[in-house]
Amino acid sequence: MRFIHTSDWHLGRIFHGTHLTHDQSHVLEQFVELVKEAKPDAVVIAGDIYDRAVPPTEAVELLDDVLSKILLDYKTPIIMIAGNHDSPERLGFGNKLLAKQGLHVIGSLQQLDAVVLHDKSGPVHFVPLTYAEPALVRDRMRIEASDHDQALQAMVSHTLAKISGDTRKVAIAHAFIAGGSESESERPLSVGGSCMVNSSIFKPFNYTALGHLHNSQQAGGANIRYSGSLLKYSFAESNQRKGINVVELNELGEVNIDMISLSPKRDVRCLDGYFKDLLQGPQSGASMDDYIMVTLRDTEPVLDARGQLEAIYPNILHIERPNLNAGGNLQGPSADHRRLTEKELFAAFFGQMTGQELSKEQEEHFITVVDELYRAQREVKV
Repeated sequence: MRFIHTSDWHLGRIFHGTHLTHDQSHVLEQFVELVKEAKPDAVVIAGDIYDRAVPPTEAVELLDDVLSKILLDYKTPIIMIAGNHDSPERLGFGNKLLAKQGLHVIGSLQQLDAVVLHDKSGPVHFVPLTYAEPALVRDRMRIEASDHDQALQAMVSHTLAKISGDTRKVAIAHAFIAGGSESESERPLSVGGSCMVNSSIFKPFNYTALGHLHNSQQAGGANIRYSGSLLKYSFAESNQRKGINVVELNELGEVNIDMISLSPKRDVRCLDGYFKDLLQGPQSGASMDDYIMVTLRDTEPVLDARGQLEAIYPNILHIERPNLNAGGNLQGPSADHRRLTEKELFAAFFGQMTGQELSKEQEEHFITVVDELYRAQREVKV
């Protein structure tokens, strides 16, 4: 049996004030084309379909369009679970009706029954382990579960009790496996409690399709995998490779996994250097239209740095000036600022931002600039 494992689409994501719906639509067109070419027996989406519980209209429309093409045009069943960004009740609405059309959406704990698909070697049980807080598992399943590890173990035991032990099984879970590599764009699964789970929970399964961590990676075993997010959703992910897993499951339950990359409309990149060097433009064929974070190493102020750089890189989303914030203290001078001269005010500001005293040369340059400014104001014609 061949199936595609993907996760963390985060439809409706806003990245540093920029809506990513068009970027997501671009890469999902490639995903649909891959489904057409690969002809999988199923598509598995392991949570965080949306970026928030109440997604914007355009995100809902995009998901409807993608799922409709996969189901109606290519007759490929889809199994997807809720992640910690999704609303389980909203996502799982109409599950029984949709399942008859091949769309299996598992949102709540009441929908934990395995989805059974068949190939020439027999049945394969896809076990949906939708995201649920430990407190909810305790309440709904009437068991003791003080953390995510115990909660997920209870869910696994509940579903496996209904499945014959000698059949092929695939787990679909949205969880943080201990030892996984995380990034800043992932919302914590818990605050103040243990959110990690042990990979040994998935030992009964031939393959585990994981969601939550955005970096494509193994998690405690070659057959326990995070597919990674659809796109790069933070600058901390700029060096990560994004894609999807195409999984082949043979009659013995052995798996072969191929990761296939998708091409984003714009990459996410970090530029680090001095202003004059960055003005030379992109190197080695890199695109000017990528989403960019700039780290400027200049110690001197740069007039309208963002405006000048945006003429070359129109999608600059963030600029850092670490050498201008070395002092780390933004409190004002102890004296009344109204009694300070322009030079004294600037010297105090310069010291707070850089952690250094204004040099004699810098002081003279500042005085010259201020004098020229006042002269220009005096000579303005009205």
